[in-house]
Amino acid sequence: MRGSSHLAIGLITGVAVAGLVPHVPFSVAGIALAGFSSLAPDLDHPNSRLSKRLGFVQQYVRWAFVLAGAALAVYTHFLLPLGPDRRMGFTAALAFGLIGAAMQGNSVRRLALLFTGLCTIVAGFYTEFLWLSMLGAFVSVAPFTSHRSWTHTLWAAGLWTYIGHLANYTLGWHGVAWFAGAGYLSHLVADSLTKAGVKWLMPLTDACFKIPLIRTGSASGNALEVAICLGYAALVLSLVLGNMSF
Repeated sequence: MRGSSHLAIGLITGVAVAGLVPHVPFSVAGIALAGFSSLAPDLDHPNSRLSKRLGFVQQYVRWAFVLAGAALAVYTHFLLPLGPDRRMGFTAALAFGLIGAAMQGNSVRRLALLFTGLCTIVAGFYTEFLWLSMLGAFVSVAPFTSHRSWTHTLWAAGLWTYIGHLANYTLGWHGVAWFAGAGYLSHLVADSLTKAGVKWLMPLTDACFKIPLIRTGSASGNALEVAICLGYAALVLSLVLGNMSF
């Protein structure tokens, strides 16, 4: 399913949580969190919306390697004496330059997300927010997994919900776990409507759970995604309005 459809379903799910779950206050931030969470499973996909947004340093990674190689070459030339260290310095400088020049889209994306995740981990340690470090670890690891593998499992949804629970406890923002977990699960349910399906219980079983209604990327599939989003929105709206009338 397309990222725009996942985002729409996630936001609608956030409205459902805000309007239907007892003792969870209506929150625009919570609905936005559900939308964000609905995109999180696709951090394993090179063209996902969230990968592109979180990998904000992506365009600079290649140049960073090239510049690091150039800086190391200058350092080696002027400061290291003739001998093994000098040869090693120039070899390392050449390696950095070649790696930077050879990098293509997916490898750059992975390194950018790794850097983003590591910075988030450090920020979590600095602020003593465990949930922030766990979020950074998720962002760091997810891009190095194959698409629809471990990020598309019930265990990953549980981990994401637990991160929300810790944030709820630390920040005192009631309902974070609900918005985060529901948004994440909405992605898995939506992908279960595609022909590829989802391996919810991997690695316990490789069984693929699916109701093969949607062929992602096709004209009919895109139209069906829009219809599902509209129908889901109408259902949630009617339930929320009905709940408010009591």
